[in-house]
Amino acid sequence: MPATPSPAVPSLPSFRGRIGRDPRSGHYAAPRRYRLHLSLACPHCLGIAITHRLLGLDDVLPVTLLPAVPDEPGGGHTALRPLYEASSHRHPGPATAPVLGDDWTGRIVSTHTPDILRDLARHFGPADRCRPVLYPCGQDEEIDAVRRLCEHGINDAAQTAGQADAAPASRTAALGSLLRVLGSLEWRLATGPYLLGDELTAADVELWVALVRLDTVHRRHLDACAVQRIAAHPRLWAYARRLAAHPAFGPHLDLDGIARRHDAHCRGPEAAGAALRILDWSAPARDGVTAEAV
Repeated sequence: MPATPSPAVPSLPSFRGRIGRDPRSGHYAAPRRYRLHLSLACPHCLGIAITHRLLGLDDVLPVTLLPAVPDEPGGGHTALRPLYEASSHRHPGPATAPVLGDDWTGRIVSTHTPDILRDLARHFGPADRCRPVLYPCGQDEEIDAVRRLCEHGINDAAQTAGQADAAPASRTAALGSLLRVLGSLEWRLATGPYLLGDELTAADVELWVALVRLDTVHRRHLDACAVQRIAAHPRLWAYARRLAAHPAFGPHLDLDGIARRHDAHCRGPEAAGAALRILDWSAPARDGVTAEAV
C-alpha cells in the first residue's frame, strides 16, 4: 500500500518591509508613525531595545513591551495577533516578536531583526554627536560577520555543547568551537575598548546580547568544567560587565523574564554549570558604576 503523502506545509509570509527616506517608497521615516513590539526576554528584541535607547528614539518611535513568556503555541503573543491578521489574512504561524509596525496602516513593516536594526540607525538617528554611529561607513561587512559569529559560533555551539542527547563527540567539538570563538574575541578586545575599535557599534550590541544568553541560558546545561573554561576570558567578561553599566544596556536586562521564558519551553536537564554563574549582571547598578565609566 503506497504511503500517504504528507500535506503541504504552508510557507509563512515574510515581513521584510524597509523604511526609506523617499515618501514615495510607502514606508518613509516619520516621527511616531512606527511602533516596536518587543519582549525583553527574547534576545532579538533585547538587541533592538538597546539600539532604540542608544539612538534616543523614545519620542520618535514608541515601544510596546510584551510579556516575557509568549501566551500562544509556537512562541506567539495574543497581543500581536491583530497586527498579523491585518498584514496576512488568516496568518498560519505564531504571532511572534519582534515586530516593527506601522500605526498609520495597522500593519507590519518587518519582523526581520537585522533589517529593523539598520533602519532604526540609518533613518532615525543619530541626530547629534552625543549618539553613537552604530553602523559606521565601511564596516557593514564586519558587523554582519560579528552577527553570524554570535549566532553560530556562540549560540549554536553553546546549545550543542549542552545538549544532553547529543553524541559526546559532537558536544566536545561544539565546546571546542565555542572556546576558540571566545578566545578570538578575547584577543580582539586587547586592542580597544570595543569590538571594532574605540567606538561602540552595532557589533557590540550583538556580542553583548550573545554573552547574556550564554551565561543566563546555555550555561545551565553545561558541566562545571566547561563553564570554568568559558569564564576564563577576563577581558571578554569585563567588557560584558562594563556594558551592563551603560544606561542603554543594563536597564533592559530582565533576568527573571529570561529564566521564565527558558523554563517555559526547555525540557533539557540542568547540569553542574547551572550553579556557576559567570557574571553578576546586576552588580554594576549595585556598585554605582556610571555611564561615564563605560
